[in-house]
Amino acid sequence: MAPEQDDPAGAWDDALRAAALFAADPHGLGGIVLRAGAGPVRDVWLDHLRSRLAGPVRRMPPGIADDRLIGGLDLPATLRAGRPVIQRGLLAEADGGVVLVPMAERLERGTVARLAGALDTGTLALERDGLAARLPARFGLVLLDEGQEDESVAEALADRLALRIDLTSVSLRAATSPRGDEAGRQGGPATERPSGQPVDDPVATLCAVADAFGVASLRAPLLALRIARLIAREAGRAEPDEADLIEAARLVLAPRATRLPAPPPGEAEAADQPPEPQPSQEAQRALDDAAERDEAPAQRPDETVLDAVRAALPKDLLARLLAAGPPLRSGAAGRMGASSASPLTGRPVGSRPGDPRRGRLDLIATLRAAAPWQRLRRAEGDARRVVVAPEDFRIRRLKRRSETTTIFCVDASGSAALERLAEAKGAVELLLAEAYVRRDRIALVAFRGTGAETVLPPTRSLVRAKRVLAGLPGGGGTPLAAGLDAAATLALGVRRAGGSPVIVLLTDGRANVARSGLGGRALAGEEALAAARLLRAQALPTLVIDTGARPDGARRLAEAAQARYCPLPHADAGSVSAAVRAATA
Repeated sequence: MAPEQDDPAGAWDDALRAAALFAADPHGLGGIVLRAGAGPVRDVWLDHLRSRLAGPVRRMPPGIADDRLIGGLDLPATLRAGRPVIQRGLLAEADGGVVLVPMAERLERGTVARLAGALDTGTLALERDGLAARLPARFGLVLLDEGQEDESVAEALADRLALRIDLTSVSLRAATSPRGDEAGRQGGPATERPSGQPVDDPVATLCAVADAFGVASLRAPLLALRIARLIAREAGRAEPDEADLIEAARLVLAPRATRLPAPPPGEAEAADQPPEPQPSQEAQRALDDAAERDEAPAQRPDETVLDAVRAALPKDLLARLLAAGPPLRSGAAGRMGASSASPLTGRPVGSRPGDPRRGRLDLIATLRAAAPWQRLRRAEGDARRVVVAPEDFRIRRLKRRSETTTIFCVDASGSAALERLAEAKGAVELLLAEAYVRRDRIALVAFRGTGAETVLPPTRSLVRAKRVLAGLPGGGGTPLAAGLDAAATLALGVRRAGGSPVIVLLTDGRANVARSGLGGRALAGEEALAAARLLRAQALPTLVIDTGARPDGARRLAEAAQARYCPLPHADAGSVSAAVRAATA
């Protein structure tokens, strides 16, 4: 989360300040997550950063292969020399400089792991193509986050970068105004100021502030401390003062906040409760003696630092926290479903030893595997030939994206059926409007009376969905177990076809019809919990939206299915679709 300030010029000044601090120590600070779309504002900021950097700047192409990223065998030189020759990769070339990563929100997990490892150690382990070497790779990262609301940079990588800035609200006029140019030349708005109050323990203060705002990462306060010391060193001070800690906490901790800090102990109670009677002198002395024997109370962060960080929090922090939660799809799913291996079709993601008759031959990888052995193999043959042995053959590893199918399982029973169906219809139509871009499909299972049926098979057709939804009836009992069974059957079929299913259940959790069609809340409830446990056993991602007037009726069901639980007693189509998007992001 990045601060979204009301003053675009202030956000631009903070971005320039972040660039100046990062340029002073790229590897030590790890890097910057820059959220901004491609455009002139981002280009102006990148030009400003390049003007302050002393080392090389390398741009990492999207979908970069391992041999270009970390290096490998220089095939032409190896064939000429008859011995292995190392070719340095992009990360080794960027040693002492910065790597720009466009579309960072779509990085593959393997690429994320390699970047994180190089940031941690400052070196690059090259162990491939018969080579073994360690190359220096001390660089900083600038991750260009160009994603939509449901896309974000991998947290394993973003956590290692000190700074996060957001330029989405900054206009070109603010970026090119004389005030912005002056701030850029001076390095930011906080380079000239009087010294603040000294701080006894800056490490404890930053850790307490991080804890108050729910920042669980241990790297965050350490990176904030590094920035505070960098600011102090620029001002000629040996140790950071209070103002240095405030600026560091604003830049590092505020964008990572996951909660609002609790009020000081006793403040909230004092506002609502009458004053307690004062103890007697003897009782007071006993309390004082007990307090002296007890341990010191937990440290509370400096209120000045706390208030400064609170002022820099995103304006929509509460809304984001309400939509926060573990994703239903895997981290590799992205916007187009999970990746699945494919023997003949898909995007190349490397190579492996194999039989070219059972896959697609990777000629370059095969020659790389054969090149180190040519001096031995040519001893008995023509020196102009490249001798390839069967163990040298490499075939391509291919992956293709699978579609994500969102299966709505809707309770269409009872007096509130029309309202629930209206919510589901609106949510389906809103999500289908994005289906073409997301390459997703939508399905609808309705349960009422004594059974359940699939009223809308997986589709992207908005016209077909509206036609089917318009004639969907409601009323009757609540055969919840039958609805879960039908949704599970449909989800397993989607999975067998290579897709990624997600079940979204809209219900109040009050089942009253068993699988046999007989009434009875006790038996129907037990069967519904058993069906939910079956979803968990089959590892089907599930979101339970509790539509009851008094939420909590479906919580046991969500726990049994190990599903994400979302109480929405007054849900409309917009809130349901927003919850689904947040859960499946």
